[in-house]
Amino acid sequence: MDSDFDFELSQSKTNNDTSALEARNGKDIQGIPWESMNYTRGRYRENRLLHYKNFESLFRSREELYKDCLQVEKGKNFYDFQFNTRLVKSTIAHFQLRNLVWATSKHDVYFMNNYSLMHWSSLQQRGKEVLNVAKPIVPTMKQHGSLSQSVSRVQISTMVVKDDLIVAGGFQGELICKRINEPEVAFCTKLTSAENDITNSVDIYNAPSGSLRVMAANNDCTVRLFDATNFAFLNSFTFDWSVNNISTSPDGKLVAVLGDSPECLLADTGSGKVIHGLEGHLDYSFSSAWHPNGQILATGNQDTTCRLWDIRNLSQSLKVLKGNMGAIRALRFTSDGRFLAMAEPADFVHLFDTEAGYTQCQEIDLFGEIAGISFSPDTEALFVGVADRTYGSLLEFNRKRNHSYVDSIF
Repeated sequence: MDSDFDFELSQSKTNNDTSALEARNGKDIQGIPWESMNYTRGRYRENRLLHYKNFESLFRSREELYKDCLQVEKGKNFYDFQFNTRLVKSTIAHFQLRNLVWATSKHDVYFMNNYSLMHWSSLQQRGKEVLNVAKPIVPTMKQHGSLSQSVSRVQISTMVVKDDLIVAGGFQGELICKRINEPEVAFCTKLTSAENDITNSVDIYNAPSGSLRVMAANNDCTVRLFDATNFAFLNSFTFDWSVNNISTSPDGKLVAVLGDSPECLLADTGSGKVIHGLEGHLDYSFSSAWHPNGQILATGNQDTTCRLWDIRNLSQSLKVLKGNMGAIRALRFTSDGRFLAMAEPADFVHLFDTEAGYTQCQEIDLFGEIAGISFSPDTEALFVGVADRTYGSLLEFNRKRNHSYVDSIF
């Protein structure tokens, strides 16, 4: 749909954008004019690290936890800065939910800007509104017995994009499913009738049978399962606490269930039966990701750590990775399994080399709340959404290869 958010390339060539060349020549990647401020970037960073208050739900001693953390060599450079646009700004609806950036190719990324679900083309340097969720949304698919119903003024709390399907969750328990190339929304509903039963997490995955499924997790302690073709309701599983995050294993057999408990769970996707509890975190968890080999699960927690679990031996975590100042709000593996991206609520995205045993790390240092992170399916690009009133933007990084000379001829 055409809208006011359809920007032409000529309009995007503003001083607010930063290219790789400008960054190499000394411009701040976010366009922050440090030279005209009363303090240096370094001094501001020191102050931020000193005074940042991480949100905790459970107040437990962290001394023993930090002793378990892996010693990591920082300063590596796996992904080079490519472009930052402030023409489009990422926004977040809930401070604990940061899965609002998804790339479907190295040139195509989807994210939220207030009530607009946006598409950004890094090739054309152009943004376009895909869906306006402030307006009433009437689903096109209304089979007999379907849960489908109209929704409006949805505050998008979480989303996922896979192939041609966008699935988004809302603050009042909404679920919205839309095909990228179709103008209308195929399916939408309210999963719960209670107030503030936020849809915290959504996932799209292939069941062991090969069928495409949609899974949604809510504050009402329930995980619901839908067919992704006709959006028929298939099943629901209830747990003892609000479910903040779900992620299904590459083979579609297991789902990681994380929420308002220090314990994380592994459950069967078909029955919801808990197979194993994962113990070690000290606070509530809000992020997880599976290595594409299906053997390693990463879980992110408000205790400022990410734990790596080998599903062949779940008695204790394999490794513990530490953030700089805040909860681990988003986790992503590259599709080839080479890198793990770990995002804090603000300022830092850490990239770990899995082939080096996670001991080598690139630290992306920026300023602002992080709305989401996403690698492109081909691993060539990494996008970071920054939610900030002034410097809100979309950052793009490109995988460093051994043919960087190509860039120098432009």
